[in-house]
Amino acid sequence: MKDSYQIIKCRRVTEKTNMLLHLKDSKSNRCVAKCETPKYVFMVERTANKLEIKAAIEKIYAKKKVKVLAVNTVLVKPKERRFKGRIGYTKAFKKAIVTLQKGDNLDEE
Repeated sequence: MKDSYQIIKCRRVTEKTNMLLHLKDSKSNRCVAKCETPKYVFMVERTANKLEIKAAIEKIYAKKKVKVLAVNTVLVKPKERRFKGRIGYTKAFKKAIVTLQKGDNLDEE
């Protein structure tokens, strides 16, 4: 069995993931206001499955006593990039969108 820190590489923080996190605080749209559970995005090992990701998140954040409700995974394909006229590719990776129980939080707020 893999170590939790081998499965979870890092937390992915972008504008899109920040929007996912703050859906629970939105009051402007009735449909969006139904999203009461926070969602966090992590970069994970490509061979990890959803059950391993869930167990790893709960083990890493055991002090905060978080409960994972759902894990959705996405395999991101490499993209073609040009650098000084040469064609290269970005690395492929796997990301996991983790839905926590209502009231749980990973941040230090």
